[in-house]
Amino acid sequence: MKKFDIAIIGGGIIGLATAMRLAEGFPDRKVIVLEKEDDVALHQTGHNSGVIHAGIYYAPGSQKAGFCYSGNEELRRYCDDYGIKYEMCGKLIVATHDTEVRALEELHDRGVANGVPDLEVVGPERLREIEPHAAGVMALWSPNTGIIDYRAVSASYAERFVTFGGELSTSTEVLNIAATQEGVHIVTTKEEIYAAKLINCAGLQADQIAKHMDATNGLRILPFRGEFFSLKPEVARMVNGLIYPVPDPSMPFLGVHFTKRIDGTVEAGPNAVLSFAREGYRKTDFNIREILGILTYRGFWGMSKTHWLSGLEEQYRSWFKYKFVKSLQKLVPEISSQDIWRPSAGVRAQCVDRTGKLIQDFAIVERSNSIHVLNAPSPAATASLPISDHILTLVKESWDL
Repeated sequence: MKKFDIAIIGGGIIGLATAMRLAEGFPDRKVIVLEKEDDVALHQTGHNSGVIHAGIYYAPGSQKAGFCYSGNEELRRYCDDYGIKYEMCGKLIVATHDTEVRALEELHDRGVANGVPDLEVVGPERLREIEPHAAGVMALWSPNTGIIDYRAVSASYAERFVTFGGELSTSTEVLNIAATQEGVHIVTTKEEIYAAKLINCAGLQADQIAKHMDATNGLRILPFRGEFFSLKPEVARMVNGLIYPVPDPSMPFLGVHFTKRIDGTVEAGPNAVLSFAREGYRKTDFNIREILGILTYRGFWGMSKTHWLSGLEEQYRSWFKYKFVKSLQKLVPEISSQDIWRPSAGVRAQCVDRTGKLIQDFAIVERSNSIHVLNAPSPAATASLPISDHILTLVKESWDL
């Protein structure tokens, strides 16, 4: 049985950033990352929109607000140092009707409170200068929002982790975990290992890992599939950067939008529909055990009672392309059904409590011999370095290493 000082479960961007920081900070300690897939960053990290967020949306004082723009700057410095491509193309959040103007102004105030520089409320003329094909009565311009390939970032974190002496074990699924007086006994598909401490960064499976350690705090992850289309090359030129609607503040999702990618393509989406499997990237993916777990969780019904109407709207938009396109036309009226192709999807791990409340902020649970990252949706990729530094601080304060 191999022995380690720290085992990290999950080879997404948060697990790898944490591993890299631990290997840097504790060079005399043995650290292993356990990843069930054949490569790193294949789930949430590899399916997200690739946006370097600025920190406009998040409640002042929250961890998201505190970590986002500092993460934005730190990520760019890291990419400059290690040759990872990114582009600060900027974002427009567009009010398409007068009724959205007040919410847009509140977003501006929130962004300023969160330390986001150079935010500007612009009228229709300036809006058209930035995005000539967009339509709206007013917009919020964020020049410090950018785009990147987070799989490339994750690969760099992994490379540095291994360089510092860490062990990365892919194709290694965790089957069972048992806490002992001395540490944690982990059974995997490859071998059994012992670790003095455990850090759970398992993303879509994080609550399942936390169950072994009695560390869910009553939280459950519900999978939401976000469905995208790509704009055809001949119309992709209509979008210069990122074009977003004014979001519903009660929801953690940002609404259907246009996202330029670092490879020059443009994605349109996503909607947000409940997935019938935690890794259900297709409408037909169905895991009976996982869906029964959702249906028997009290929090799911509490969430459904509160958000049933928006849920139906998202399902309707998922099944009927014209409804999806209609949402896009609010931002760019010239877009038609013939302009979008190549559907794709990602799955977001959204944490919900027993009452059905959608957890908006990051959720990190501590136990005597483990740390569990139970909620790390957007902007977690942007904030991966500050989040990993926060976990490192918890390690230093709580564990005698």
